[in-house]
Amino acid sequence: MTLLILGLLLWSFVHFFKRLAPAGRAAMQDKMGDASKGVIAILLVLSIVLMVIGYRSAPLDFLWGRSPATTGINNLLMLAAVALFGLGSSKSQLRKKMRHPMLTGVVVWAASHLLVNGDTASIVLFGGLAIWALAEMVLINRAEPNYTPYDGGSTAGDIRLGIITIVVYGIISGIHTWLGYFPFGG
Repeated sequence: MTLLILGLLLWSFVHFFKRLAPAGRAAMQDKMGDASKGVIAILLVLSIVLMVIGYRSAPLDFLWGRSPATTGINNLLMLAAVALFGLGSSKSQLRKKMRHPMLTGVVVWAASHLLVNGDTASIVLFGGLAIWALAEMVLINRAEPNYTPYDGGSTAGDIRLGIITIVVYGIISGIHTWLGYFPFGG
């Protein structure tokens, strides 16, 4: 569980660094140039590795389990989460409706996984990432209060987002099945 928590803390620190220490981030960028992006990327990959290893090695202490009802709700929420992730970089008309679609997608993704994964490692992982996403939204809103919504999009963009969402959802479901976590069973 220690590695999982360290991974979450590293993930959060790296993402919060720009908002909480903009002068430090700017100094790092001035000193290192484009190499600073590589350092950030390496730290983020390391945080994911720590989270995966920590999650997989954590003891399975269950507080609740999945049921057919929570599995169905999870799948619907996951479809919404995938759409929200894609919405942030789409040419959909829906994009102008939300300021933080990708971070909202993280919250929906985390909530959907908490419905069906009631073990302590899942609570730490998914709960921690949901808290990070919510805190990130607050920090972004504070740092950039004058938000200009996306001004564009088309019906074709909406259709494209829908198709891509279904394809990506299918790929994610296939990967979960391949790893031994069948997402459609009770």
